[in-house]
Amino acid sequence: MPPGSEAPDLTRLATDVLAAARARGVIIATAESCTGGLIIGALTEIAGSSDVVDRGFITYSNAAKTEMLGVRPATLDAYGAVSEQVAREMAEGACAQSSAPLSAAPLPADRLALAVTGIAGPGGSDHKPEGRVCFGLAYAGRGTVVETVEFGALGRTQVRRATVAHALGLALMALTD
Repeated sequence: MPPGSEAPDLTRLATDVLAAARARGVIIATAESCTGGLIIGALTEIAGSSDVVDRGFITYSNAAKTEMLGVRPATLDAYGAVSEQVAREMAEGACAQSSAPLSAAPLPADRLALAVTGIAGPGGSDHKPEGRVCFGLAYAGRGTVVETVEFGALGRTQVRRATVAHALGLALMALTD
């Protein structure tokens, strides 16, 4: 989110994601590092989200990424935690861990998992600057997409907010495609 731009309405985005997931019979999981649970928090802020939201993993440390999501230590060693390779493994691990359909679903539900890992700040390096966030979106049966967004040195709060908005936007695009 460039400085001076309009702040996204996270409540509207989350509501739209939940509605699209309901319409498609999809359950949602998240795997979050730099946002520390803000994505799952935005979704569960909406009343009635429990029919769509399955679980959220907060994997701030590399050990948590490995233990909870199955991110390979070799991937972390080769690319570092802030990488598309790790975002992919985080998303795929969260998708795999949310395999049980919700009891309210009449048929086995599809699964979608969002993953984020980045440098919210302050700080960073020349190689991995503040505001770099890698996203992963795993959609069962449809593959995994990854991307990196350079939000810039907006400050920790704004980088995290922009990350939540972007992740919800990615989910909405996947669910309405």
